[in-house]
Amino acid sequence: MNTPLQCRRQRPDRRRAEPHPITEELAEALANGAITLLFQPQFRAADGALVGAEALVRWQHPEHGALAGDSLVAIAQSGGLSRRLARHIARAAMAAAVNWPSDLRLSLNVTAMDLFDRTFAEDLLAMLDDTGFPADRLTLEITEQALVADLDRSAERLRELADHGIRIALDDFGAGFCNFRYLKVLPLHALKLDRSMIEGVTTCERDLAVLRGILAMANALDLTVIAEGIETAELRDAVVREGCDVWQGYLGGKPTEPAAFQALTTV
Repeated sequence: MNTPLQCRRQRPDRRRAEPHPITEELAEALANGAITLLFQPQFRAADGALVGAEALVRWQHPEHGALAGDSLVAIAQSGGLSRRLARHIARAAMAAAVNWPSDLRLSLNVTAMDLFDRTFAEDLLAMLDDTGFPADRLTLEITEQALVADLDRSAERLRELADHGIRIALDDFGAGFCNFRYLKVLPLHALKLDRSMIEGVTTCERDLAVLRGILAMANALDLTVIAEGIETAELRDAVVREGCDVWQGYLGGKPTEPAAFQALTTV
């Protein structure tokens, strides 16, 4: 078993794996605009107001159906399309979000390949300039899996972006090692709790105690806490009562097309 230190010294495997059978189709989809975005609404715990959305990528493949998330990223990586896909997602999301009300935030997911790309920060800042989306309304959500390749380098890249006003959130907190060194090294502004940290808090005292411990730590570090996977009013009321700042989940709304989300912002 790898220790956290050993994991930290690993690098993303940049050797070209055998391309996925539909890699060429993905390249065509990127060229013709078939790779689309959905937006998952996020809500302020205090009053239920809409505060922003997480951008999620989708590809409706004619044979394999809807492809998204890790599976789509893996296909892109196998064919050397990771950088192209990441830039497409970021630019499209910013272009849509620039039309939102000025109090709404956009969240983008960051992969290990993004952080290993030496021009990642430069390219992201350039896209903000090109689209006109304010840096201080952008949050980058980074998972533990993206950090284990090289924590120090990741911290350096993220710090450069944080210096420009971009907020950094540690995504899926509680799903991996929960390496507390991340909290010391990274320029974090928020913790996004994995749904496994949330789903038992209404029925299990131990789960509730863990949530309260995380919230106490986050409060001491001045970190915003976002609860994901909220699907019932009971669960929402629990995370609100315990002090989470923001929540998202099917109770508030499923991922929706850009035009439909735009309509939500005017309600």
